[in-house]
Amino acid sequence: MIERVDAGVYVFPTPYPEADGTFEWSATTAVTAQVYAAGERGLGWTYSSPAAASVITHHLAEVLTGREAYDVAGAWRAMRRAGRNLGTRGLYGQALSAADIALWDLKARLLGVPLADLFGRGRGSIPVYGSGGFTTQTDEQFTEQVAGWRAAGCTAMKIKIGQGWGSAVERDLARMQALRELAGPGVEIMADANGAYTPGQARRVGAALDDLGVVWFEEPVSSDDLAGLGALCAALRCDVAAGEYAADAYEMARLLPVVDCLQLDVTRCGGYTGFLAGAALAAASNRDVSGHCAPSLHAPLAGAPGLRHVEWFADHAALEPVLVDGAPEVSDGRLRSDASGPGHGMRLSVAAEEYRAG
Repeated sequence: MIERVDAGVYVFPTPYPEADGTFEWSATTAVTAQVYAAGERGLGWTYSSPAAASVITHHLAEVLTGREAYDVAGAWRAMRRAGRNLGTRGLYGQALSAADIALWDLKARLLGVPLADLFGRGRGSIPVYGSGGFTTQTDEQFTEQVAGWRAAGCTAMKIKIGQGWGSAVERDLARMQALRELAGPGVEIMADANGAYTPGQARRVGAALDDLGVVWFEEPVSSDDLAGLGALCAALRCDVAAGEYAADAYEMARLLPVVDCLQLDVTRCGGYTGFLAGAALAAASNRDVSGHCAPSLHAPLAGAPGLRHVEWFADHAALEPVLVDGAPEVSDGRLRSDASGPGHGMRLSVAAEEYRAG
């Protein structure tokens, strides 16, 4: 039986102010959930507000305590039901995701098997793409970041465009051209506008990206604009992608007809339970899925149906080896999960205490 549920907050400053097309930040907050049973504990986390920790402490802990530790599906449904009056998306969905990840880690540890084996390994590693290219970067910072992706063997790289809500299109395209030159031959280049453009802008920018050989245009318009996504999907050669904010199967199902690849974020979409459900939905629509951010947590999902690749996001790639011991490494452009130990193989690190905020 589940005996206790704990939450923690860790704040990691970025090396310099960062921004995409619509948002600026100077730190990344990780909210952890730990679930205890029979002398074991499972660990999960999400990238969210410290308020997500309060949701875990004040709402989810009482739902989970006393439940059968092996019944992850039942716990997931109970957590969803408990959020009825709070809203099951947003902060609540992120907190639920962290708890679900912890429950799966706990179950695998109690069984003494790697989480990847519990899910079905399928393959031992997943391709990653280098991700960052913030609009605030200097030319030197940009060049250094791309060089790091090349050194790691990444065969695909993505940067942020849509600067200032689409007010700097010439710079956006110049940076994409620079990425094309820095990445070198044989590397696929990708763009992420974070919903900054209007539909007309996105169509014109997308045509220019097609001319550059860009293979992926992420959130060219808001992911809430289903009609806009669908029109761009029909008009452009590059794959149109969205889904990083999808919190449940209903949102995933609405996006599937209007994207070429569905993004799923295990820290937002309902944890491993939600991710696997989304991957199955996508497979039924002949769509691939891509893991959004949180590379360490996506590693055990190598065998998920249609998983094209995982985003090796610069902020998370830097902080996860500090947050946890056992974070999987990237080499030859692939993310490898630990096959030797039980669960996902990660524990909170002593080094993370320096960044603990709650």
